[in-house]
Amino acid sequence: MWSVRTSRISPARRAVLAALPALLAFTPVAPVALARPALPVGRSISVVGSGELNWDVAVRAAPRSGARRVSLLRQFRPDYRPQVVLALSQRTDPTTGEPSWYRISVPGRPNGRTGWIPAAAADLHPVRELIHIDRGAKTLELWSKGRRVLKTRVAVGRPSMETPLGLYYVTWKLVPRGSALGVFALETSAYSKLSEWPGGGIVGIHGTYEPQLLGQAVSHGCVRVSNRDILRLRARVGLGTPISIVP
Repeated sequence: MWSVRTSRISPARRAVLAALPALLAFTPVAPVALARPALPVGRSISVVGSGELNWDVAVRAAPRSGARRVSLLRQFRPDYRPQVVLALSQRTDPTTGEPSWYRISVPGRPNGRTGWIPAAAADLHPVRELIHIDRGAKTLELWSKGRRVLKTRVAVGRPSMETPLGLYYVTWKLVPRGSALGVFALETSAYSKLSEWPGGGIVGIHGTYEPQLLGQAVSHGCVRVSNRDILRLRARVGLGTPISIVP
């Protein structure tokens, strides 16, 4: 369990800190002190923020430069798009009180990895939205500033190709070239069991021209929503938005 220094924090913020343990949906890998409380974005998760990398960075197993390397993230992806990261927690410099390390969700296989990067390696902004997907109920909810603003039916991965569970985030937004992904798509940091799929099996949240399949388990791991609702998500969801997928 982590602790937070509150000696110089206002009463209002102290109340937020007191409520955070009940909101957390993950357990940090090591005790950390937060310079500011992680932001509750809806349902039951809290994160520090998301943003783009400033340079190529080694992701470490612990918040120190000599720790084992978990992954290497490039500032720009192979298609020259910026690399976006989601910070789950942070460690602060005891002298300055500023963030010194961020624990991030690491995109790529295997799903669910986390690791630490120097705080200077990323420019973060607050996260105020959350996409919550209930795989069993086959529903998607969009939460904004702690309020649910959208709930809709979805199609999920079929047996043996199940949509992966866990905490992920939006890595890109795009208009598909073909009709298979509907009118719009959100690329995520999750990967399906089908590694031969374009992009190595990246899980997407995308529209569909077959709305009769919504509410069923029929995809290769992606989450399908109606074309109307994917356009609503397009307007409200930014890069780095957390995605919680539960059983």
